[in-house]
This record gives sequence, structure tokens and C-alpha cells, in this order.
Amino acid sequence: METKATYTFDRHERLKSRKIIASLFKGGQSFVAYPLRVVWTVSLAGEQGMATVAISASKRTFKTAVQRNRLKRQMREAYRLHKAAFYQELSKQQKHVSMMITYIAKEPLPYAEIDAGMKKLIRKFPYQIM
Repeated sequence: METKATYTFDRHERLKSRKIIASLFKGGQSFVAYPLRVVWTVSLAGEQGMATVAISASKRTFKTAVQRNRLKRQMREAYRLHKAAFYQELSKQQKHVSMMITYIAKEPLPYAEIDAGMKKLIRKFPYQIM
């Protein structure tokens, strides 16, 4: 039976733990795939899902909630569409990744650029270091 890639972003894939988010910024690794910055850390694959992800946009840069929510919605959509390739690489490593993806551009960019940044992020992710 053939397995089909699921293009969802379920609750168990979202990073909500303040403790894990704090540890990300304290001891996580990071890199930039413009217009996105990712901070990540690795743990053993015993946890639910292969990756937990949090998405953010700066309140300092984007004053209105409407702007921030639109950017976060576009970032979630880009991640949802490209996470199958990300999960495929993670499954080879048998690791769990917690990561925070932050929008770092100073102005709202078109969705096509956000999507290209997400593809670049997944392609550039250092799977071998894990």
C-alpha cells in the first residue's frame, strides 16, 4: 500500500511549550534563509511527531496584529506545503527537531518570496550535524 504525504499542520506539530522555546533561544542553533530565521534544537525521536514548530513575526517591526497574523498565516502555509521533504530527511536520522521560525524582513513580502525562503530553509537545514 502506498503512503501519501499529508499536507496538514496539526496541533501536535506546533511548539507551544514556553520551556522548550526558552531552551531554543538559550542553547539552540540558528541560520537564516531570507526572509526567515530558524532557531532549532534536536532531541531523541521518542516524542510525538518528527518536528514541532513555532512561527513568529516581530511586534516591533509589524505594529498591527493584522500584519503579523497575515505573515504568520503565509509562513504556516509555506511550511505545511513543504514539510513532507523535511520529514523525509528527518526520518532517516531518527531524531526530533524543535524549531522556531521567525520572519526577519523589515516589510511584508509577497507570498512567493516567503515560499521560496521556506524551500531554502528546508534545503539548507543541516541534517548531517544531527
